[in-house]
Amino acid sequence: MIPHREVYWNIEGHLLIYLFLVIALIFFFYGYYRLYKYWRIGQPRDLSGHAWERIKSVLVNAFGHARVLRETYPGIMHFAIFWGFLVMVVGTIIVMLEADLGFKLIYGNFYLYFMSLGLDMAGLAAIIGIVMAIIRRYVLRPGRLDNKPDDAWSLILILVILITGFVLEGLRIAATRQPWDVWSPVGWLIAGWLGPAAPWQETLHRVLWWAHMALALGFIAYIPFSKLSHIFLSPLNQYYRSLEPKGALIKLDLENEEAESFGVAAVEQFTWKDLFDAEACTRCGRCRDNCPAHLSQKALCPKKLIQDIKGELEIKAPVLLSATAVGVEGQAAEAAASSEAVQSIASRVLIGEAVSEEEIWTCTTCRSCMEQCPVFVEQVPKLVEMRRYLVLTESRFPAEAQTAFRNMENNGNPWGVGWANRADWATELGVKVAAEDSDMEILYWPGCAGAFDDRNRRVATAMVKLLQAAGVNFGILGTEEKCCGDSARRLGNEYLFQMLVEENVETMKGYNVKKIVTQCPHCYNTLKNEYPQFGGDFEVVHHTQYLLELVSSGRLKVQKPLGKRITYHDSCYLGRYNDIYREPRQLLQAAGGTQVLEMERHHNRSFCCGAGGGRMWLEEREGQRINIMRTEQALATNPEVVCTACPFCLTMLGDGLKDKGLEEQVAAMDIAEILAGAV
Repeated sequence: MIPHREVYWNIEGHLLIYLFLVIALIFFFYGYYRLYKYWRIGQPRDLSGHAWERIKSVLVNAFGHARVLRETYPGIMHFAIFWGFLVMVVGTIIVMLEADLGFKLIYGNFYLYFMSLGLDMAGLAAIIGIVMAIIRRYVLRPGRLDNKPDDAWSLILILVILITGFVLEGLRIAATRQPWDVWSPVGWLIAGWLGPAAPWQETLHRVLWWAHMALALGFIAYIPFSKLSHIFLSPLNQYYRSLEPKGALIKLDLENEEAESFGVAAVEQFTWKDLFDAEACTRCGRCRDNCPAHLSQKALCPKKLIQDIKGELEIKAPVLLSATAVGVEGQAAEAAASSEAVQSIASRVLIGEAVSEEEIWTCTTCRSCMEQCPVFVEQVPKLVEMRRYLVLTESRFPAEAQTAFRNMENNGNPWGVGWANRADWATELGVKVAAEDSDMEILYWPGCAGAFDDRNRRVATAMVKLLQAAGVNFGILGTEEKCCGDSARRLGNEYLFQMLVEENVETMKGYNVKKIVTQCPHCYNTLKNEYPQFGGDFEVVHHTQYLLELVSSGRLKVQKPLGKRITYHDSCYLGRYNDIYREPRQLLQAAGGTQVLEMERHHNRSFCCGAGGGRMWLEEREGQRINIMRTEQALATNPEVVCTACPFCLTMLGDGLKDKGLEEQVAAMDIAEILAGAV
C-alpha cells in the first residue's frame, strides 16, 4: 500500500507545500495588483450601486454562460472547462478544510456522490473541454482566433494538471482497492490499466504527486500574467458593466472650465472601466465576426481595437506610474522623466499611434460587437469618445460630416432643407400643429427623414392615415421640431447635439408633451434614452409598438392582408439598442397575412444597413458596401417585400435593390406602409 500519510502529513512536506502555496499566492496577488494599478490610471467612473442586479448579471453570464452558449461548439467547450474546474476547486477546498482545519465534511453519500463521482465527472468534463479547445485552435483554426504562445502553454498546463491528477487517483485506487472506488470511474479505470499494486507504483506516486502539486501551484502564480487572467477579470467586468440604457452615451460637461480637451486622445483619458475592458477581453473574436465594418473589409476590427488599447496601456502605464511614485517620494520626478525615451512614451497619443482615424470613422455604432461579447466589453463608446476628441478638440473630421453639422446647425436637419419647409409634407393631410392646438393624446415625431426625405415622406403619410383611421388625437411640432441630434452625437459633435436637445426639450415642455410616437429608431433611442440626461422625461413609443397596440385593441382592423413573401430587417437601434423584436414581427404577420421570412442574421445578430453612427452622411470609400451586403442577405430569402421599421434602413435597402436592378421585382417598404395598405 502506498504510504499517503507520509507523503501528505510529514512535517517537512507539509511546511514545504504551504511555503510554495504562499509564494504562489504572492505572485498571484502581485500580478492582479499590477493590473489594478494599470487601469486605475484612467479617469473616474461611478459604477457602484445596484448590487443585486450586478450579481444576477454574473450568475447569468459567468456561471450560466448565457452569452457564451449562443455559439454551440465554443459554448459547450467553455462551459465544460469552467464548471469542471469550478467543481474541482470546491472539492480541493473541502479537502483542505478537513485535512488542515479539522472540519468533518467528507462522509457518507456526500463522499460518494460529490467527492468521488462528482469530482471525477468534473475533471473528465474539463479534459474534454480542453481537448475541444486544442482542436478548435490548432486544427479547425477559425480566422478570428489569434493563437499566441501563451494560449498553447495555458492549455498544455491545464491538461497536464488534469491528467496527472487522474493518474494519481488511479495509483491510489490500485494500492487501496476499496469497494467504493467504483464511484470514481475514471480513477478506477486507470487503476485497472495499472494492474496490481507494485513498488514502482509507490515511487511513481511520490514523484507524480510532487510534480502535480508544483504544476498546480505554478498555475496559480501564472494566472494573472497570462490570458488566464480572465478567469477573475471576466466575471468582474460582467459585474461592473454599465446599467445605463444601452442606447445612452455618457453626457459631456461642456461647461467645465478646467477641461483642457474633450473626448479621448490618450489612453489615460479613458475611464478606469474602459481600461478594465481592455484587460478583461478574452480575444475570442466574436465581436470581429459580427462587425459589419470588418466583414466588409474596412479598417475597423473591434477585437484589434481593444487589443491595441491594451497594448498602449501596457506601454504607457508603467512610465506614468513610475513618474508618479518618484514625484511622491522625493524631488526627483523631473529628473526621472527627463530621459528622451520616457518623455516619448509619456507623451504618446492613442489616435494615430495605436488607433487610426480610419478605424474611428468606419464604425456604424451598430452595437453588434457589444451584444455578442461574452464579457460585456464596450467598444462603441470608446470609438465615440475618440470621435469627440477629433471633432471638439482638433476640429478634424470627414468633409461630409462638416456639411451635415452645418445643415443641422443652420436648418435643424442634416438634409439642409430650409427649416420653414419642415411641415410641408403634412399640409394636405389635415394634421394639427402644436402651436395651433396643443391638446393632444400623443405627439407624432416624423423626424427629419419623415419631413424631408421624399421616400420617407410616404412613410410619414401612411403613419398619419393610420392614426387618423384609429381616431387618435395627435399633432406635430411642425417647424418647431428640430433634428433629435442622434447623428451629431455619434459623429462626436456633442456641442451641436446638446444645443439641439435643449431646444427640443424646451419646445416640448412648453406644450406639455407627455407621450411621443416616432417611426425612426434613431429618434426613438435618443428621445427615450438620452433626452432624460437633459430633463426631457417623456414617454417615447416606436411606431411598431403603437400600431400593434392599435391593432390589438381593435382601433385598427386589418381588412386585406398583403399576402406576399416578406423578409424583415431588424434595425440596430430598434433591436440591439432597445430590444424591440417581437412587435414588428407580430404586426407584419397581421398586416402581411403570412409568416415573416428570417434572414440568416436576424434579431440580436442582425446585420447593420451601414447608415448608423452618422455614416448615413459619410462616403463609404473602402471595402464592400454594407448596404449591398445586407440587401444580398435579404434577397437570399427570396422575398417579394423587404421590410424594415427605420428610415435609414429603408433608404439603404432601397438603394441596394436599385443597385441590383431589382427595385421593380422586390419592394422595400416600412411596416407602416404595409399596414396602411392592409386596413
